[in-house]
Amino acid sequence: MKARPGSKRNMDRQWLPLNALRAFEAAGQHLSFTSAANSLTVAQSAVSRHVIVLEKFLGTALFERRPQQLALTDAGRHLLPVVTKSFDRIDQALGEIVAERGTPKRGLRVSLPPTFAHQLAIPILRDFRAERPELALEIVSKPAGEAEGEVDLAIVYSEPRVTDNILDLLWMERLTILCSPAMLPSGTPDIADFVAGGDLLHVKLDDRPRHHMWELFTRSIGRPDLPVGRGLVFDTAQLAAQYALSGDGLALVDPLLFRDEIAAGRLVQPFDLRLANGYGYYLTTSPEDLDNEAVALFRSWLIRRFSALENAASPPA
Repeated sequence: MKARPGSKRNMDRQWLPLNALRAFEAAGQHLSFTSAANSLTVAQSAVSRHVIVLEKFLGTALFERRPQQLALTDAGRHLLPVVTKSFDRIDQALGEIVAERGTPKRGLRVSLPPTFAHQLAIPILRDFRAERPELALEIVSKPAGEAEGEVDLAIVYSEPRVTDNILDLLWMERLTILCSPAMLPSGTPDIADFVAGGDLLHVKLDDRPRHHMWELFTRSIGRPDLPVGRGLVFDTAQLAAQYALSGDGLALVDPLLFRDEIAAGRLVQPFDLRLANGYGYYLTTSPEDLDNEAVALFRSWLIRRFSALENAASPPA
């Protein structure tokens, strides 16, 4: 049986709601759930939820919810200085240990889709490590479903959906045709003739038909009559683009993922056309992990990194 509040000598502290106490302390200092959330780098709803959990746990209100500002109740005024002093002592003790032994490394496991990992992970992770050297990253490159339970955060390729997790959109995918320069005919090619005469490279997508994206593309150019069932099927956009680099086939992929190949002239974009297919890259985080400082730091950093990507011509370098 777990010890509860009021025990004279309580050595079993599993009942202590530490995350809720952190949220209460921040809200008590700022007298605002929004300001408290900003200081903790978490969602305002997370702070409010933690405080409610603590109030239910104690059986009494800690705040008066006023229209413009919070106000501490008698119980809140009693608890706040005790919690603040306790956290100050913990922070001081940890700081003394760090000063003696060096900066500790906090681990963070992140799952990335294979193409994202191959094409974008290196510059992104290098820059993050330069800014946050105290965080040790471990990258898992496999579908998020297979890595579920093994990672702290995951970037997923998906349509908009409702889940129990928090989904932050990094960018929406825009598809266009990429191919080897050797595939380009002389003169200005006609897009319908170009698609009809080339070998189409398909990227496998959930339970969709193999030609689903090419079918959407031909509809978008007003030629739904073009046959799109032929060609090769690949598990990832990376493999489709790699095949196109060999000098054969038309890959329908997001050029943002292949900016280096385009800049080097190894792949070309014959037409200035983009297909918004409804899919995007999302950062998914468990609500319970928002109180993890390492998770919150990486999440906010990554969102800032991709905040301007929607209207940019290429991903951030």
